[in-house]
Amino acid sequence: MMLVLSIVMGIIPLGGIAWTIATGTVTTVDGLFMSLILLTLSAVFFLNAFWELRDRGALAFLDKKKAAAGVKPAATTGAAAKATPAAAPKATPAATANAVPATKDAGPKEVES
Repeated sequence: MMLVLSIVMGIIPLGGIAWTIATGTVTTVDGLFMSLILLTLSAVFFLNAFWELRDRGALAFLDKKKAAAGVKPAATTGAAAKATPAAAPKATPAATANAVPATKDAGPKEVES
């Protein structure tokens, strides 16, 4: 019901824009701002309809990239298969000696004279 209501309420402002164009008042400042307001109202209702359709799964065809990314290529054999997966780079002793512990405040210290 909410989907139908959102679509109907999105079409009604478009009719108002058509009426503004038909009467010729679109060239005035009032007509311009009326058209912008009606376009905004229409966009809000159509965005709500889009979200409703997405939540219901009716727009699953738009997620082709996600479906394609979920498919993994077949594992290769040989040296490439025996290689370990890329891990995070190991910290060097010099880097760990200069590292600030997570519990310490790394902010600047005030010097008292």
